[in-house]
Amino acid sequence: MEIKSYQDQAELFVKEYLLSDSVIPYTSVICGICACMMVYDITQLFCNVYFKSYPSLSKIKQIEWSNRSISTFHAIFIAIMSLYFVFWSDLYSDHQYADLVAFRSSALSTFTHLAVSVTEQIVQVSVGYFLVDLGMIIWFYPFLGGMEYVVHHLLAVAAVAYSMLTGEGQLYTFMVLISETTTPGINLRWYLDTAGMKRSRAYLINGVVIFVAWLVARIILFVYLFYHVYLHYNQVKQLNTYGRLLIVIVPLVLSVMNLMWFGKIIKGMRKTLAKRK
Repeated sequence: MEIKSYQDQAELFVKEYLLSDSVIPYTSVICGICACMMVYDITQLFCNVYFKSYPSLSKIKQIEWSNRSISTFHAIFIAIMSLYFVFWSDLYSDHQYADLVAFRSSALSTFTHLAVSVTEQIVQVSVGYFLVDLGMIIWFYPFLGGMEYVVHHLLAVAAVAYSMLTGEGQLYTFMVLISETTTPGINLRWYLDTAGMKRSRAYLINGVVIFVAWLVARIILFVYLFYHVYLHYNQVKQLNTYGRLLIVIVPLVLSVMNLMWFGKIIKGMRKTLAKRK
């Protein structure tokens, strides 16, 4: 009977507190943070056993190695889900539902007994990742990234958190998050460089993949985003002032940063190709 009582209390705590409508966004953020830390620890254990060069790396290099595994894991997850919701799901179709696309979110449930949207859960977990990564960048600044990374993550946290808390503009949040498809290639480039494989064929192929992925996901897709906002501006302008600013300003600033980074990618690619001639 005592064990049953503890079980009932645990179930009540989970249902009434951790999974209540008002608390679940923060529960999901915490789950995202815990998932990031778990990936970080597993990466360290795995690499110490299976990568002979890992223990010989400096402490900061080992931290960056594990940090990049977190960003890779998040990028694969969020990119797949974002691509699905933007291009394959009917959720944001202009002809599928009567409500405005700028205010639309999924009505499917991810937790038992609670009508919490799938899209909101994904966005909430992503907030957890950006908070962890931003915290690590600031803590080890500037070894894990310069001021441009701090600005990038602050903008991402602001936009994704707004979408999480209000349920508005989720379509445009997912469009921006599709740009995470470039992250695994960027991280693989760093891994290959750290492993002394900068002159390998894999490094060259990865560079070409980064170029194409960046062009599509961070240049062309952002043009499509602005075009979509233009076509649906009569809906976008119904958002509050903060929401409208985030939908326009955040992608605009990120577009400028993406163009600057794209210039560096082209420059680096030219140097790599010139050395192989």
